[in-house]
Formats: sequence, structure tokens, C-alpha cells
Amino acid sequence: MESKLRAVGMGKKVDEFNLSMNRAAEKAGNEAKPVFIAAIKGMTVKDAINIVKGENNAATMYLKRTTSPELIQKFQPIIKNALDNVSATKYWSDLVTAYNKIPFVKKMNPDLPGYVTGKAIDGLFVMIAKEEIKIRKDPMARTSELLKKVFGS
Repeated sequence: MESKLRAVGMGKKVDEFNLSMNRAAEKAGNEAKPVFIAAIKGMTVKDAINIVKGENNAATMYLKRTTSPELIQKFQPIIKNALDNVSATKYWSDLVTAYNKIPFVKKMNPDLPGYVTGKAIDGLFVMIAKEEIKIRKDPMARTSELLKKVFGS
């Protein structure tokens, strides 16, 4: 959608929207820590063994599976409020309306808070996956004694 809108001269609007969307996601990110802590505390021995012996993204997939519904619930109102405060919903409405008028494009969903919430959570898990790979592969990334013990063998 971005490239098509830029091609029809709406680059400034796209930039304004991207900035406001990123700020909204950053505000919501603060809600993730307690959700992750609860998921870790609720982990079973079997879950832990599967993570240690699993693929390079096993911990990420565990967190994604066990926290996504709660993250969506916590992120969406914060994101909606942040988007409304910077008029991003107006930018989105303008952009989606213009984009959906372009012939032969897949029409976009106008639910901005839902879209940004999904993207924020996707981005959060991308970052977690990168950290997990680093911890698994790089002994220097294992900053606690527990991580050194668990992933050292």
C-alpha cells in the first residue's frame, strides 16, 4: 500500500501516518512485560524442556502462543488512544480511502487500531526471536547465570 500511495503523490501523508503508528506501538509496548512475566511463571516443566531442546525460536513461539490474546487486549486501547491523540485515524482514513480507489489493488481494512495492534505485536515477537537466537548461539549474550547454565550445554 505504501509504495502505491507514494507513487500517487501521498508520500508526506504516508510519513505522517508511519510516525504516528510507531509512536502508538511504543506506548503500548510497556504493557508487555507483566504479560510475559506471567507467562514465564505459568510455564510447565514440559514447556521449559521443549524450549531448551526446541528450535531456535521455541521460546518465542511459546510466548506468542501464551500471550497474544492478552497482549491484543492490553495493546489495542492504548494504541487507539495514542492514534486518536495524533490524528492518525484521520491520516489512515484519508490513506485507505485514496488507496482503495486505486484500480486493481486489494482493498485494505479501515480498522486502524486493529491493524496497528497486530503490527506492534508482530514487531515485538520479531525482536524477541532475534534475542532468542542471539542467546542460543552467542555465549556472551547469556547475561545471567541461569541463561549460562540452561544454554551452556
